[in-house]
Amino acid sequence: VIAYFNRFLQRLPNVAALAAASADEVMGLWSGLGYYSRARNLHQCAMEVVRTWGGKFPNTAAQLETLPGIGRSTAAAIASLCFSERVAILDANVRRVLTRVLGFEADLASTVNQSLLWAAATDLLPLRNLPRSMPRYTQGMMDLGATVCLPRQPLCPVCPLADLCEARLAGKPESFPVLTRKLKRTSQSVWLLWARTRGATVWLQRRPTPGVWAGLYCLPWFDSREELVASLPPRHHASLHDMEAFKHVLTHKDLHLHPVRLLLPSNASVSTQGQWFDADQWPGLGLPAPIRVLLQD
Repeated sequence: VIAYFNRFLQRLPNVAALAAASADEVMGLWSGLGYYSRARNLHQCAMEVVRTWGGKFPNTAAQLETLPGIGRSTAAAIASLCFSERVAILDANVRRVLTRVLGFEADLASTVNQSLLWAAATDLLPLRNLPRSMPRYTQGMMDLGATVCLPRQPLCPVCPLADLCEARLAGKPESFPVLTRKLKRTSQSVWLLWARTRGATVWLQRRPTPGVWAGLYCLPWFDSREELVASLPPRHHASLHDMEAFKHVLTHKDLHLHPVRLLLPSNASVSTQGQWFDADQWPGLGLPAPIRVLLQD
């Protein structure tokens, strides 16, 4: 990740540079990291900051939350860390800390209970010397959740809040937070047409929005091998070569990818939407990690 971070900042060192960049350039720099909606939101956020705020970030959580990709907790984190605003954050790490310390057993699948936890988080915020106390408190809570109050096997013996923690005293810290509604994991099989020429030119198309890998360049995507074959002229059918299938794991979905290779003459075209990219072009595009690895083989 550090290498991606350094490369990104070297090319786009500030908000103005990010706002001026094309979406393709941003996605190309992000390619391989996953969570591509974050890259799109980051780009749109930079453009909004330049367009509406003169290139300078607003300094309150309420204003920050109006920017693309910035939700309530992220807005609060920025406002408290950078501008010392007295406002609570409630990301996954802090939520875990607070529900355990407070013994908050209400189901967070309920929006009413979420509101109660937000109120409790606000009540615990520092009241004095906010320029000094708010950044320290916010960073401390995030670090505590990330390094000590772990989802599994929390490090209770070294936790500075151990003596106050209701969940620890009850002997069941891993039972918190209570959240009954969880996204179900799904599975999908996809056939990918890997059409290329002898000169290593490859046919790519942009993925639709919304959807998996939205806005990225990808090999033509089909829900079945029959659909893939039907998209091609009959003269190409005998030249199709099925490669070994592999699984790619997304946050809430397993993709079973079936690449099908097709070698074409340099003057050929593919009937599916897209265009040819040569070996000097496609490495700079925004490509999903498994597609990039496949093309590099």
